[in-house]
Amino acid sequence: MDFTPTEEQEAARDLAARIFGDLSTHQRLTAAGTGTDAELWKALGAAGLVAAAEDTGLLGLVLLLEEQGRTTAQVPFAASCVYGLLAVAAHGTEEQRGRLLPALREGTAVATGALPARGGVRAGTDGRLSGTVPFVPWLRDATLVLVADQDFGLWLVRVADGRTEPVESTAPWSGGRLTLSGAPAEALGGPGAYQQVLAVARIAFAGLQAGVCAGSLARAVSYTSEREQFGRPLSTNQGVLLRAADAYMDTEAIRVTAYEGAWRHDEGLPFATHALTAAWWASEAGKRVVHAGQHLHGGLGSDLEHPVHRHFLWGRQLDAYLGCGSQVLDELGTLLVDGDTAGAAEMEEPV
Repeated sequence: MDFTPTEEQEAARDLAARIFGDLSTHQRLTAAGTGTDAELWKALGAAGLVAAAEDTGLLGLVLLLEEQGRTTAQVPFAASCVYGLLAVAAHGTEEQRGRLLPALREGTAVATGALPARGGVRAGTDGRLSGTVPFVPWLRDATLVLVADQDFGLWLVRVADGRTEPVESTAPWSGGRLTLSGAPAEALGGPGAYQQVLAVARIAFAGLQAGVCAGSLARAVSYTSEREQFGRPLSTNQGVLLRAADAYMDTEAIRVTAYEGAWRHDEGLPFATHALTAAWWASEAGKRVVHAGQHLHGGLGSDLEHPVHRHFLWGRQLDAYLGCGSQVLDELGTLLVDGDTAGAAEMEEPV
């Protein structure tokens, strides 16, 4: 395994870090409230970073999402890339790719996904969808939503053809409830597409969690190095050092498992179990890190307006999104035991 970024991936990551660092400031995030930063999203599209997710592979996207996570930038970057750009590129027909990808690359169209929820939406024989998905992240910004039906089939639906209601979640992800009543839809991909898109999403959002945790830890290190107690910095206390060290190791575990899953995907190797492993670390370790970040800030960590609290909210949202630790572990155990079943084999095929 070699996780060393290519020159193209490194250039994209550095550009993303600069844009997120310049535009995703505490002041701008406070002003945005629970909404999306439209100016930042436009800047990412203009810089070609949305389209770069298709060119630099899943590992390249993970690197970009790490930079987003460091600043908790409020844009639907992960969702639109995973459920729109990469899903259509991998599973769409030639006609679908030609029609849908240009706008997704530019960021003028935004996609999101009603995954892993399934069973709440049923597809009729006429290709129309009916049912309700209680929560879809970034739905209020999206033009397209990727929906899974009761048979694990994937469908693309225009958000305008359904009914949406705002739903507030732990993190300010402009989420909503989606209700479909005979909405026209177009099928995306064939057997195994659902499992593959979900696996890619889990790796991508694990990369986002790695960035969220790194940002939280960086704030904690800065605070404890500057804040003095009894005449010396808090960072010199053994308890603080050990807590920060544990958080660092957890963050690195999230990062390396996300990198491995993404690298295997890009190399055309089986990656299903690695996606679940990355998701488990993102859930279990991510939860520990963002709690540590708050605790190391002492009383300031309880301030809802403090920047570290935003990392806490994002970390807890990502802890449960796409399956909490126990659920993911159950899926991983089933896949390891029944790895020769048809469903597992389909999931193991590289996208």
